[in-house]
Parts: sequence; structure tokens; C-alpha cells
Amino acid sequence: MRPIDQYYLQKDEPVRSCLQFLREYILKQDANITEAWKYGMPFFCYRGKMCCYLWVHKKYHQPYIGFVEGKRMDHPGLLLEKRARMKIFLIDPEQDMPVDTLAELMKEMLRFYN
Repeated sequence: MRPIDQYYLQKDEPVRSCLQFLREYILKQDANITEAWKYGMPFFCYRGKMCCYLWVHKKYHQPYIGFVEGKRMDHPGLLLEKRARMKIFLIDPEQDMPVDTLAELMKEMLRFYN
């Protein structure tokens, strides 16, 4: 089994289902988005350039999408924290998936790569 697949399977519910949904959701946004295992985490690349990744916040224990060009993105739901370039979008796995917000963020992210 690939390390990227193990990453998802080792998570407990409901975090696992949330991350798996996000994985599929991101990959469906554009045919040019591919999945890669980099720095010990699942990254997504647009035409070979890293654009976002999935991880679980250490403090909040919530899954999130990290956006590589997050510093250039202007959305109230994004957190910079102590990062210089990337911003993250936390997702509460106990709540309904914020698909409208995800769609906005994906659209804004793809603007930097098209």
C-alpha cells in the first residue's frame, strides 16, 4: 500500500472521512490536479506545481487544507498563523462540509496556476 493511502487509513473517524472527501473533491476540480506524497504528507499539484495539501491541525485536531499561495489569497476563513507563505482552511469534521466555501477557495487557488 502506498504511503499516501496509509495516511488516510490511519486516521480515526470522522477525520478520516473528512480527509477522504477533501482528497476526492480537490482531484475533481481540474484534470490537471494530481496527487503526490511530499514532505510526509498528501500534496496536490497543478501541472507539477504544488498548490495545496491536507493535514490535521495539532492544536485543534481538525483537518485542514493548506494553500501554498495562501498569502496571496484573501478569504476570511483562511488562517495564516505562524506561516510565511501558506494559509490554511480548518474544517470541522463534525459539521456539514462547507462545499460553497471550498468551491470559492478552489477557484481562487486555481487562478494562480492558470
